Amino acid sequence: MNSLRAWLVFGGAAFAYLVGVLQRTSFGVAGVDATDRFAVNAAVISTVAVVQIVVYAMLQIPVGVLADRIGAPVLIVAGAVVMAVGQGLLAVSGGIGVAVVARVLVGIGDAATFVSVIRLLPSWFSGRILPQLSQWVGMTGQLGQIVSAFPFALLLHLQGWTPAFLAAAAASALAAVVALAVVRRGTPAVTTSELRVVDPAERGLRASVTRPGTQLGFWAHLLAGTVPTMLGILWGYPFLTAGLGYDPATASGVFTLMVVGTLVSGPIVGLLIARHPLRRSDLVLAITWGMFAIWAVVLLWQPAPPLWLVSIFFLSVGVCGPASLIGLDVARSSNPRHAHGSATGIANSGGFVGGFVTMLLVGVVLDLSDGWRVAAGSSSSALYSLEGFRVAFLVPYLVAVVGTVGLLWKRRHTRRRLYEEEGILVAPLWVALFRARGRKRPPRVRE
Repeated sequence: MNSLRAWLVFGGAAFAYLVGVLQRTSFGVAGVDATDRFAVNAAVISTVAVVQIVVYAMLQIPVGVLADRIGAPVLIVAGAVVMAVGQGLLAVSGGIGVAVVARVLVGIGDAATFVSVIRLLPSWFSGRILPQLSQWVGMTGQLGQIVSAFPFALLLHLQGWTPAFLAAAAASALAAVVALAVVRRGTPAVTTSELRVVDPAERGLRASVTRPGTQLGFWAHLLAGTVPTMLGILWGYPFLTAGLGYDPATASGVFTLMVVGTLVSGPIVGLLIARHPLRRSDLVLAITWGMFAIWAVVLLWQPAPPLWLVSIFFLSVGVCGPASLIGLDVARSSNPRHAHGSATGIANSGGFVGGFVTMLLVGVVLDLSDGWRVAAGSSSSALYSLEGFRVAFLVPYLVAVVGTVGLLWKRRHTRRRLYEEEGILVAPLWVALFRARGRKRPPRVRE
C-alpha cells in the first residue's frame, strides 16, 4: 500500500480521467459552432449535451456494481476506447442524429471512467491520504478542461470541426493504451476501520441505496456539482463568448479559471475533510452558497459585469468541484468495502442529474426568452444574449434549493444513525464553533 507502484497505477488512472474530462467538455467549447454546423437552436444543442449526461448518470450505479465485481482497470480501458469511437464519429458527423449517437458513446465511456478510478484507490492506498486522493483525482481530471479550453478550442478555430474532434479521439486511444499498460486492480487490505456487514440482506445494491450516508453523498454531489457540470459541459463558454462578447482568447482564459479554482482549493478541501470528517456537509453548504452569492452579483450587475467579477465567479465555480467530491467521500465512508463502487456511483450521479436538468432547462429558457424578445418588436433574434442568460441562469438556483433541502434532510438521518450505531453525537455547527472559541480563550489571571 502507498508504494511506488501504487503511484504509477494512480498516474495512469488519473491520466485516463483527464482525457475523459476533455471529451466530456469538448462539445461545450464547440457549442456555438455546433449550432451553425447542424443548423439547430439552443434547445436542440442543450438536448445533445443532456443526452450525454443522462447516459452518464444512468450508468453510474451499474458501473459501480461492475467495478466491484470485475475490477476497475477493465472499465477504465473500455471507457477510453468507447470515447475514442464516439469522438471519431462526431468528427465526421453531418447531421444532428449522428451527433447524438456520438455523444451517447462519449457518455458511456465517460461513465465508466471516474467511478472506476475512485474505486481503484482503496486497493492501493490507505490511511489519511485516501480521502485526499479523491480530490487529487478531481484536480488532475480538470486539467482536461484546460485542454478543451485552449489546445482543443484553438485547433477547432484554426483547423475546423473534423480535425479537432479526430485529435480528441486520438487522445482517448492513447489513454486506453496507457491504462492497459500500467493500471492494475490491486489487493485491498482489510483494516479495523472497515465497516463490516454480516447480514446478507445488507450486502446488495439495495442496501447501498438505502443507507442514509449514500443518500447524503448524492445530495451533496448534486448541490455542489450541478453548476460546474452545467457550465463546464455546455453553457459556460457560450455565456462568455456570445453572452458577454469576449473574444476566444479571453473566454478561454476565464473558462480555465474553473480549473484553477479546483487546483488551488482541492488540496485545502482534502485536508479539511481529513481533519474534520463530521463537518463535511457544512463545508459543501458554505462553498456552494458562497458561489451562488457571487453569481447573483454577476447576474444583477448593469449593464454588464466587469471582467474581474466574472473571473472571480468562475474561480468560485471551480471550488465547487472539490466540494462535490466530498459527497463521494461521505458515501464511501458510509459503506463497507465491497460496496464502495456502487455507493460511489450512486453519489456521483447527483451532480450530473442536476447538471442535465439545468442544461436542458437553460436551453429552453434561452429559446423562450429570444422568442419573447422578437415578439415584443426586436428587429433581430439574439439567441445567446446577456439578457437571455440572466433569465435562464435562474434555473440552477431552483435546483440548488432542492439540493439543499435534500442534503439537510438526509444529514439529519445520517447523524441519527451515527449516534445510534457508534454513539457519536454531532452538535450543530454554531455550537461547535462556540465551544472551539471557548477552548482557545486564554484563562483569566487575577491581579
